[in-house]
Amino acid sequence: MKVIILAGGKGTRISEYTKEIPKPMIRIFGKPILSRIIRLYQSYNFNEIIIAAGYKNYIIKNYYKNKKKFSKVKVVDTGKNTMTGGRILRLKKYFNKNENFFMTYGDGLSNINLKRLKKFHESHKKIATVTTVRPPIRFGELSIGNKNIVKKFEEKPQLKSGWINGGFFVLNYKVFKYIKKDSTLFEREPMERLAKDKNLIAFKHHGFWKCVDTLKDKLYLDEIYKKNKKNELNKKIL
Repeated sequence: MKVIILAGGKGTRISEYTKEIPKPMIRIFGKPILSRIIRLYQSYNFNEIIIAAGYKNYIIKNYYKNKKKFSKVKVVDTGKNTMTGGRILRLKKYFNKNENFFMTYGDGLSNINLKRLKKFHESHKKIATVTTVRPPIRFGELSIGNKNIVKKFEEKPQLKSGWINGGFFVLNYKVFKYIKKDSTLFEREPMERLAKDKNLIAFKHHGFWKCVDTLKDKLYLDEIYKKNKKNELNKKIL
């Protein structure tokens, strides 16, 4: 199954690094975030990976070209100012009708079991599966009903608690009809409509998950990797 990794944003909240490099190329304990995400998928034998690049995309292209272990990684320039939905839409030509594929962001690390995620998605036959997590901070929040059907999706709510968007998706080709143009933010109208249509379901992940949004997040993960170098957790998040 193919994988899309969104890696085109500017990452303004961690400008200490992103003035010079794309956010997914920030190193966590010696390796780019993007490489750690790629290796996670490769560890489950999901090797056909498409990186939706944008901001300073040449840095990503130069890093991954001519490297044997990344031979099936394709870097595609999806535009400097394209939003998340638009980046996904620009990659439509790489997929066949009715095909399922993974999608994730280039700034989140986890020990998620991708084979379980895939199997879960295939079992319910919805258009989209979103991995949900419960970290101490708030991102996009989901209201989950019976049989894990997502009743409502709201990105970055204020003063709410519960399950949030963990960023590891399985999507069906039909998702492209929910995305209109380059300026479409996937986390807004497409996910809101998928939830309204009862075509968005949640895969609850109770293990490790961390998004690199700020310098504090980067330093925290550096320490996690340092302390757990020989720990099973570190092996799983690569």
